Amino acid sequence: QVQLVESGGGLVQPGGSLRLSCVASGTFFSINDMAWHRQAPGKRRELVARITKSGSTKYADSVKGRFTISRDNAENTMYLQMNSLSPEDTAVYYCKGEAVELPLRTLRDYWGPGTQVTVSS
Repeated sequence: QVQLVESGGGLVQPGGSLRLSCVASGTFFSINDMAWHRQAPGKRRELVARITKSGSTKYADSVKGRFTISRDNAENTMYLQMNSLSPEDTAVYYCKGEAVELPLRTLRDYWGPGTQVTVSS
């Protein structure tokens, strides 16, 4: 079993910054691709950014140039640095990871419970 837990959300003014973290724990061999998704009220969950185990990244057009995804494989932790935040970024942000589970090294996706980000003056 694998647990993903996000932290770092909160209330920030427009133009401000936040840094989200996602820590993976439990019994697994490794975590492959990881990603941040978000879901605003009344909207579908959408991909924000993705990062492979080797560090290759991909971003949604709406966050390019403002958000930076990174990870520390030794600490099983992923980050999302969010700059120049706007009210349109208000959402619950979810961490997702593909775990290589032990003992059979099966692949399974896990989600964190989410952390609220609110951008408002």
